Amino acid sequence: MNSRQKAKEWIYPRHTEFESELRKSSSEWFIKNRFQVHSKMPYCLDSLDNWRNNIILSEVADYIENFKNESEKNNKPFPLHKYAHHGLSSQAMVFNLIGPLITRNDLTPLTALLDAKGIVNKLKKAQFEYEDRTVFNEDTGQPTSIDLVLFDTENRPKIFIESKLVEAEFGGCSVFKKGDCAGGNPIDNLQECFLHFIGRKYWRLIEKYGFNEKLKNEKICILVNYYQFFREILLSIDKDGYFVLLSDERSPVFNYQNGEKVRGLIPLLTEFVPDKYKDRIVLVTIQEIVLSIESTGRHNDWINEFELKYGLKKATNG
Repeated sequence: MNSRQKAKEWIYPRHTEFESELRKSSSEWFIKNRFQVHSKMPYCLDSLDNWRNNIILSEVADYIENFKNESEKNNKPFPLHKYAHHGLSSQAMVFNLIGPLITRNDLTPLTALLDAKGIVNKLKKAQFEYEDRTVFNEDTGQPTSIDLVLFDTENRPKIFIESKLVEAEFGGCSVFKKGDCAGGNPIDNLQECFLHFIGRKYWRLIEKYGFNEKLKNEKICILVNYYQFFREILLSIDKDGYFVLLSDERSPVFNYQNGEKVRGLIPLLTEFVPDKYKDRIVLVTIQEIVLSIESTGRHNDWINEFELKYGLKKATNG
């Protein structure tokens, strides 16, 4: 048996198969709605200017556009992703899934699910693309941005939700990717870290919240490949909140269970989080939220389209 044949016996799903499934459902949805698509990628719209066609409900697209315009008027640029017109965009996915709950003032399907997972908070409102430059002293450039944040009744951010769809990783450190760092662990000599040198407080918060005990024996800098995860978990802890990862249960990347074996980036990276904060990490799947939304009977005008767009159910004739 050669390696190609042996690969077929691998017990875990392959990410490429999951991505192919999403590409197919996205292409079919765009075709059904007669939208103009990229000449070589039918699962992507022809232009970012047409990102609204990637949003199921016009009321949600209007909400995003208005929020974006108001943010820019207040000198707070709204980070609409450059691939927001891509059918597999995680930003567009969370707009489609949570946007209607915001525009209709009905966060209950989400908050009830979070409550069932142990996050008990009186939550008042939700906001897409939250940032706070002061936490890490990110005075220039793109700061740490959270896809969706839920605020409590005193208007404090408490639930920090990062959405992942087809992504195969958490974002890594750009300094390393540009070749300006070898990727060694700087924990014993922080001046070796360019980001620390220019004033970013990532390592200060790592120390403040006790992560250094878990990281001190690592040879490779944990931020090289998992920069995004640690920034977001540290930000949520600093705000006395929870970090929630929203992902698709079909993806083998972040958390996948086969029998008693659990694997993925979340189980791996949670090992580097101090024990006292491990319960601040909560996993929620797209499928769980869809089921919660369906159970209310209040969103029947769009939830079926969401399932079709993201391949959660097959289209039927008639």
